[in-house]
Amino acid sequence: MLKKPAANWREARRENARAAVLTAAWELVRADGLTALSLRELARRAGITTPTVYAYFESKNAILDAMFAQAAQEFVDLKASLPATDDPQQDLLTEARAFITFCVSDVPRYQLLFQHSVPGFTPSAESYELAVKALDVTRELLARNGVHDPRHLDIWTAVNIGLVGQQITNDPGGDRWSRLVEEVTRMFLAQFASGKSQ
Repeated sequence: MLKKPAANWREARRENARAAVLTAAWELVRADGLTALSLRELARRAGITTPTVYAYFESKNAILDAMFAQAAQEFVDLKASLPATDDPQQDLLTEARAFITFCVSDVPRYQLLFQHSVPGFTPSAESYELAVKALDVTRELLARNGVHDPRHLDIWTAVNIGLVGQQITNDPGGDRWSRLVEEVTRMFLAQFASGKSQ
């Protein structure tokens, strides 16, 4: 029983060290982009040696996977925080606005979650499950609006990703495309809600 607190302390220290590495990783990619993530630069920013990074993460992809999981959990938490009202159309619009804000406010996070822009990286099943959980919330919200066809879920996600991509690429810091979300939502529902389109 005397060894258990020491084991807990070691585990807490390890988790704190991993968290510090991940914080440094996010700082690095937010400053220089996802492609700038290197273990050497990450170690320098974290104030540790490169071999020490390997003590906490077995590879660069393991770091990316932990970052993906963090980002996906943030996305799940965002969706859980959104209000559910008696107006499903307004709730869908609220979610769409929140999604666009989530993406444009942190471009490397958006790229990691939704663009798969790092060659050779695929999130683990455990990390990807968080992203699926977030998508399930959208699927349920669309169903509340009378949209049930999986193809229409694909259209909805493609349209919103399109708004995000245009906003980030062509008007960073502005709202030229993000301000279109209400019109796009109403157009989408007019076309696909309650089985209007086959």
